[in-house]
Amino acid sequence: MTEAPLRAELLLTHDVSAELERELTAGFGELGAPAVRVRRTLDHRGPADLQWLVLVSLPLQAFLSGLGGEAVKDGYRALRDLVARLVRRGATAPAAAPRPLVLQDERTGLRIVLEADLPQRAYEELTALDLSGFGVGPLHYDLARGRWRSELDEAAG
Repeated sequence: MTEAPLRAELLLTHDVSAELERELTAGFGELGAPAVRVRRTLDHRGPADLQWLVLVSLPLQAFLSGLGGEAVKDGYRALRDLVARLVRRGATAPAAAPRPLVLQDERTGLRIVLEADLPQRAYEELTALDLSGFGVGPLHYDLARGRWRSELDEAAG
């Protein structure tokens, strides 16, 4: 029995250009998770404005494991470069707070926040990360501690 291929669903803010949308779609296809659906958020925003630029929903553990595998040579570097291009091109105002790419597990809802300034080591560790040890999320890379963590999980004990 063969495994179902990975599929990604992309939710983009209106700040993402059509050109960047094509790059993202192609980039996730090259990473082994082609986009089956690309949607845009609503134009109007409420008091809790979106803090991310792109939300990608997919089978997260399988995707991350695949990035570290031989099938996607240097997949973590490709993901890092994709995130850097996204944040660099998606910035609409220089004074605006950075808005990251967020990966979300389609089954559990667990989220991983990928910011533009993450070191290569963060991506390397991400490909080997066991997500079953996290319950709430979101996961952020703690530069000072040099590891992925969920502050909400830690607070819950």
